[in-house]
Amino acid sequence: MSDLQTQNLIRIANCSGFYGDKLSAAREMVEGGPIDVLTGDWLAELTMLILSRIKAKNPTGGYARTFVQQMEEVMGTCLDKGIKVVTNGGGLAPAGCADAVAEVAAKLGLSPTIAYVDGDDLLPRVEDLAAAGSLEPFYQGGDLGDLSKYVSANAYLGCFGIVEALNSGADIVVTGRVTDAAVVCGPAAWHHGWGKNDFDQLAGAVVAGHVIECSGQATGGNYSFFHEIEGYAEVGGRARFGFPWADVAADGSCVIGKHDGTGGTVNTETITSQLLYEIASPSYLGPDVTTRFETIELEQVDRDRVRISGARGEAPPTTLKVAMNEMGGYRNSFTVALTGLDIEAKAALAEAAFWDACPYTADDFESITSRVIRTDKPDPGTQEEATAIWRVTVKDHDERKVGRAFSNANAHTALSSIPGMYGLSGGPGAASAYGVYRPATVPSDLVPQYVHVLGGGTVPATTTQIDSVAPTGERVAIEVAPPAALIDEPTTLAPLGVVVGTRSGDKGGDANLGVYARNDDGWAWLDGFLTVDKIHELLPETAELVVEKYRLPNIRSINFLIRGLLEEGVAASTRQDGQAKALGEWLRARMVPIPTRLL
Repeated sequence: MSDLQTQNLIRIANCSGFYGDKLSAAREMVEGGPIDVLTGDWLAELTMLILSRIKAKNPTGGYARTFVQQMEEVMGTCLDKGIKVVTNGGGLAPAGCADAVAEVAAKLGLSPTIAYVDGDDLLPRVEDLAAAGSLEPFYQGGDLGDLSKYVSANAYLGCFGIVEALNSGADIVVTGRVTDAAVVCGPAAWHHGWGKNDFDQLAGAVVAGHVIECSGQATGGNYSFFHEIEGYAEVGGRARFGFPWADVAADGSCVIGKHDGTGGTVNTETITSQLLYEIASPSYLGPDVTTRFETIELEQVDRDRVRISGARGEAPPTTLKVAMNEMGGYRNSFTVALTGLDIEAKAALAEAAFWDACPYTADDFESITSRVIRTDKPDPGTQEEATAIWRVTVKDHDERKVGRAFSNANAHTALSSIPGMYGLSGGPGAASAYGVYRPATVPSDLVPQYVHVLGGGTVPATTTQIDSVAPTGERVAIEVAPPAALIDEPTTLAPLGVVVGTRSGDKGGDANLGVYARNDDGWAWLDGFLTVDKIHELLPETAELVVEKYRLPNIRSINFLIRGLLEEGVAASTRQDGQAKALGEWLRARMVPIPTRLL
């Protein structure tokens, strides 16, 4: 019996954080050390749109083909070692993905028990659900858009379909759109025998899942203080970050780690960073449990080992979130270099010349975004340092209008515009389709899950229905101390990032910006200093937007939710950083008066 089994722990390892993550990760996690379950996350809001276009061409497609590739590499080893596989790589076609995995098994001469979980696809039902008043915008005042133009509509399912699949003897479980954390929560609940009302335990597993679902982000990837990581500048070897695993205990606590000898680091700050990724309020809503993030506690227990404990859970909401993508129309853009002196005047001349050449006016397009981005420097030592850019993006439902008629117009100005005129976006191009993300809610009791076990050998084919009815329970009473008052003390003007780390990302059309202090003194100052008004000041793009501040003192952190920064979602955003990945690093670069004692 292994040490993990003796301690009644289950080690759940991650091998993917998005569709396109490192292919070798599955083999590295299976062969690099002991694990009980191999999981991965392939889905994001943008991914669902991409998969919808694949499925439109092939009804059995619409799943993550890279997962099937990985199964060909590791299936035999997983079966030999008794490692379960749980993945949301089924995307929009979990049945098709399960069949593809079965084909791989047959090719390899293996006989795993394969199951898939579906029921999340609401696309055939959206008009009926909306007509019945059961499909509502996720945000108050939101809009369901044009239901006839939806290309995907998937409810976020919880973990108990996965539990049923594992209870049925499945070696490999493929799901559609479950929550990112469900692929961890499911195996943990199965192993420990948790029920739907074990809220604290489920909350702990949700936290574990949230931490490891983004692969290398828990082991030092995208980490503000990356230069402190041993070997970060090396090429190969330890510089290739290992992927994380979670040892989940019966009480829901866990230890996050990585295989020994792999690169990166696991410390309380890399874990804090990931805890702050793509969250909103500290009441983290899910289909199985509402996890209270302000109760989480972290402890460094060994090198590359961090214990997470204390997570409290409450009953989940009575509705499920639904990720819906509407075909928004078509877009096109171009970028022009502005070099040297008179940048603003050159931008004005280039824009006037473009509209003179364009067969349409700005008012003819449904949307137009024109930005001058000042990347130039005074007394430039290189031509790149002398260069700013002008970027124009247009959107319209008429593909022809935003196609070559638009992009050719810029080319026509090449010899009769600004001095030093050249483009940075290649030659004229056709329009591209884009989607609009429209989150919604649906009563959970209207979305049952279905667990299908593929037949084969001595295993009969079965289908089991699992209800998604939300259990009830009392709210957890939590007292959070107010921010400490700022004191009058000597300060030094310095970048904010000298004393704080950040992690940011997208929440549909909103952006989240998590900020954490590195020690208690830094937290006492940061908590009072970084207000909503200060965010508006330091990040002028947010000045006219609603910004919500949420405090998490246990992990010395603040999370800001910035409403509407990403417009209509990642696929439709015209920002250069359409997923807000670097929003936090921009904040860290701003000069602010920091107490001298903290520097």
